[in-house]
Amino acid sequence: MSDTGQLSISSRTSEETITMANVPKENDRLATLPFRRKIALTAFLCLAPFLDTLANASLFAAFPPISLDLGISNSNAVWIVSGYQLTFAALLLGSGRMSDLYNSKYVFLTGVAFLSAFSLGTGFARDEVTLFILRAFMGVGAALTVPSALHLIIHLFPDPAQQSKAIAVFGGFGALGNVFGLLVGAFIIQWTTWPWLFYVFCITGTVVFVAVALLSPSPERAIVVSNMERLKRLDLGGIFLVTAGLVLFIFGVTAGSVNGWTSARCLAPLIVSVFPMTAFFFWEARLPEEQAAIPPNLWRVRNFTVLVVGSATMHYWWFGVVQFMFSWVWQNVYHWSPIITALRFLPVGVFACVATLTISFLRKRFPLKWVLVSAQSIALVATILLTFGDSPQRYFPVVLPGFILGAFGIGTAFLSVNIAVFASTPPEKAGVVGSIFNCFQQLGSAAGSAIVTSIQTSVEVNHGGPTSFFGRRVGLWFQVGLLAISTICLLIFMHNDIPPKKQAVGDKEKGLDTPAEKDSDLAEKEGE
Repeated sequence: MSDTGQLSISSRTSEETITMANVPKENDRLATLPFRRKIALTAFLCLAPFLDTLANASLFAAFPPISLDLGISNSNAVWIVSGYQLTFAALLLGSGRMSDLYNSKYVFLTGVAFLSAFSLGTGFARDEVTLFILRAFMGVGAALTVPSALHLIIHLFPDPAQQSKAIAVFGGFGALGNVFGLLVGAFIIQWTTWPWLFYVFCITGTVVFVAVALLSPSPERAIVVSNMERLKRLDLGGIFLVTAGLVLFIFGVTAGSVNGWTSARCLAPLIVSVFPMTAFFFWEARLPEEQAAIPPNLWRVRNFTVLVVGSATMHYWWFGVVQFMFSWVWQNVYHWSPIITALRFLPVGVFACVATLTISFLRKRFPLKWVLVSAQSIALVATILLTFGDSPQRYFPVVLPGFILGAFGIGTAFLSVNIAVFASTPPEKAGVVGSIFNCFQQLGSAAGSAIVTSIQTSVEVNHGGPTSFFGRRVGLWFQVGLLAISTICLLIFMHNDIPPKKQAVGDKEKGLDTPAEKDSDLAEKEGE
């Protein structure tokens, strides 16, 4: 590892890692596409995180009619979302590995096809078991799309400045899906029936499939690697262990919020999940780097661990908890319609967009560490404001400012982490890095929603019941504490950095090669 903490690419031999000559060479053709075609392709790839978050957020308004039509109890209704979330989070790591080893275009298209087909099937579900199973298969498709889309974007834009903008837009689309999902769900439920939610996913997925298939170039192959060699590098043993551990963990956490944290349905999977996860880390430690699903040296990359682990308490956790808390009380206690509820959340989407538009400006002028810490501090203040949003009359003076500050703060923090993580790691690891990053977010979302719901429920027993805001206030204060701990950890453990554009200018003035020139020199050496 170099002094900067980044993985050295040029010093690796083909025996030590998977070189770009050993995998499908779509990357060279991606980088040389016309700029307008790159933009069009990126726009459709960015629909992957948008559809992922939309697939859950749009269901908040659909819970009542789906539960009524299919006879789903309140305690089991959580699996409408959790069934999708379970397979999505559990399969992300395997999907990232596939994106790095095989052609990421085909991995992406396979995922979109899965998502579209099972979305269509879900619309025809007429009992709860079928619905839960089909939702789980939708999660499989979504898990294949996100890391592969990130892999394609990283190689579409090898220039650091363009790459950071593309990653920011990619992350911003995920935030937009969270909020506009509420609007989409509300309007569909208001004007038609709930199966049309899933028909819309199918139609959108089909459009994305056709567009990416046409816009993304067909891969070129340099050196053909045997199927056996690919299977070794895919690390099926490691993927099986980590998937089993994650499935058990997410199932246990979700069951805890439904059946209680001391129930056998919660404790048994949580305890058992420790064994495959422990076995996974021992397994990875004994494998050569090129065969490990999660190469151990990734955790030694500068800032990688603190950013990835810290991301678990950001974005999906904050948006998911806030949306669930306020949407339920607004509809069931204040009796606001789904459309009014969705419109009240609209500022969250607007200021998530503002964060996407301003992140490039901020990172060019300030070190990412201070952008990230400042953004989390803003989100901290916003969450404190939300603890006082206990009546309809407090929406405009308290909740609205909390939404504006929170969406901008969490959105900026999330995008900063996206940029910093991919700036610290080599491009050929983009798939697995993207999968680890998204996996931690999904785990944080699942654990966060379950923990906050459990805190809220236990407090409400003695303080006004489910229609009281007291339990939600305690849950929000728990969120404030987590954000404070996360911010302090970033202050202590995150290394400061110089924005790429300033670094390149500084290196040029000193007569040093810029990152782009180094990449060019490396490509020439590999060509020789």
